[in-house]
Amino acid sequence: MPAAKDLQKKLDTLRDKIRHHEHAYYVLDSPEITDAEFDRLMDELIELEKQHPELITADSPTQRVGGQVSGQFASVRHSTPMLSLAKTTSEAELRDWERRIHTLTGETKVDYVCELKLDGMSMALRYEAGRLALGITRGNGTEGEDVTANVRTIRSIPLNISAQQLKKAGLPAPNGVTARYRIAPLV
Repeated sequence: MPAAKDLQKKLDTLRDKIRHHEHAYYVLDSPEITDAEFDRLMDELIELEKQHPELITADSPTQRVGGQVSGQFASVRHSTPMLSLAKTTSEAELRDWERRIHTLTGETKVDYVCELKLDGMSMALRYEAGRLALGITRGNGTEGEDVTANVRTIRSIPLNISAQQLKKAGLPAPNGVTARYRIAPLV
């Protein structure tokens, strides 16, 4: 069955190419192609795997979130997975997404905040008793790196959050419990 072998070879080659470019971007901080070119490669893989789900492998780039943990900092497990944002490239996809939001929330009126997508760093911030305790990179979505010392130098990130500020933002007061907040992106 030569067609099946050709398809498998195409998938393997595409996955290897994407892994190469992920490594160049996330680990070496030296991208070799544009974000749009990378997106086209990933979209091609997603489409092929959608058409042939039996050929999806656990190590496929479509089955992971974020980048590798570099090993330059202490590794920290996220308390909840830090998932990636999906993109949309058509009005139909955006309308489908909105329908899912209404279905999942059970709400007919939903307010949205829209921002341009900026590439940068996503991270989880943990506050304990109102004080910044940990800054963790997204890493692979399950495990990130402790960059707390670096985060403390970013002036727009509060080192302390009072119970009044949390209440005003509609977030639970810490009461000695770890509160987790995410910021993204940092450029």
